Amino acid sequence: MTDSPSVPRHLPALPDADWQRVLCIVAHPDDMEYGTSAAVRTWTQRGVEVAYVLLTAGEAGMSEAPEVVAPIRAAEQRAACDTVGVSSLTILDHPDGMLVPDLSLRRSVAREIRRFRPDAVVTGEFAFEAYGGLNQADHRAAGLAVVDGVRDADNTWVFRELAEEEGLPKWRTKALLVAGSAEATHALAVDRAAVDASVASLQCHEAYLRHVVGHPDPADFVPEILRGGGLAAGTEYAVPFRVYDLGGLGG
Repeated sequence: MTDSPSVPRHLPALPDADWQRVLCIVAHPDDMEYGTSAAVRTWTQRGVEVAYVLLTAGEAGMSEAPEVVAPIRAAEQRAACDTVGVSSLTILDHPDGMLVPDLSLRRSVAREIRRFRPDAVVTGEFAFEAYGGLNQADHRAAGLAVVDGVRDADNTWVFRELAEEEGLPKWRTKALLVAGSAEATHALAVDRAAVDASVASLQCHEAYLRHVVGHPDPADFVPEILRGGGLAAGTEYAVPFRVYDLGGLGG
């Protein structure tokens, strides 16, 4: 008697069928564009309203003076958003390169969540080691602030001024999604059109990519990232996420 061949276990599909609004909160312009924007394009094509919040303007990411860089990066991010169907882009004024997951940053996150009232919040990986090396400081701070901010947004007694002075009552988000995690739990299948849109969205950051010495053409590696996600999900292309159920996914 021979053993049956093992069947690969694939990541389950993201339970997003009833989502109407998704809020993406990251540190910098371009942070959403390394593959995650394929998920965004998939959602917007389905009719989901997706908004971006950048905690910084990315003004310290190039060699020119910050006051020169900030508007350039804002314009490039606006173009990237247009590529994947995102109309709402908010760029906050926390200092690029110096983010700290303190009360000020948490308040900013909670405020934007209460304003947009999303079903799910997306952020980037905030582990100490990520993306093949040591994770950038702002990525770590942003992720931690988002983790705490989604809970702060649902707490009447934290940042009471948001409700009392700004008219923003508490809001419960169904799920927190971490993109780029080495410990993904779910995946969203995406098609080739979404892959191409993701490539195009990163290519919109033309000035920034010229600044990064040796940066490969997005067309040379973004599809491979998404193909790797598809391998994990049992589809051609996919965006994996580590999903934290905040009490609204059911099942």
